[in-house]
Amino acid sequence: MASVDDYVARIEGTCGEEKDVIVIFKYDKKDEAITRIRQKAQLKNTVAGIIFELTFKDISFRVYASGKAIFRSIKNKEALYSILEALLL
Repeated sequence: MASVDDYVARIEGTCGEEKDVIVIFKYDKKDEAITRIRQKAQLKNTVAGIIFELTFKDISFRVYASGKAIFRSIKNKEALYSILEALLL
């Protein structure tokens, strides 16, 4: 059975007041991950088909065609994994 780790290469945090988390998808799974996320999340805006601004369960995030996603205001790693499981699996 697939897991979040099958899609995610690494997770990084950002500095600053708000806790943003950068998720980088594995190169060979990035297209599949982006497709799955776009099917389940609500699209708010897109820029030239390479940046997708989405919402899912009141979480706002951006997905880039390069295979990176930036999630805003994530409380902890468990919350992030819960969202990723819902979006990817």
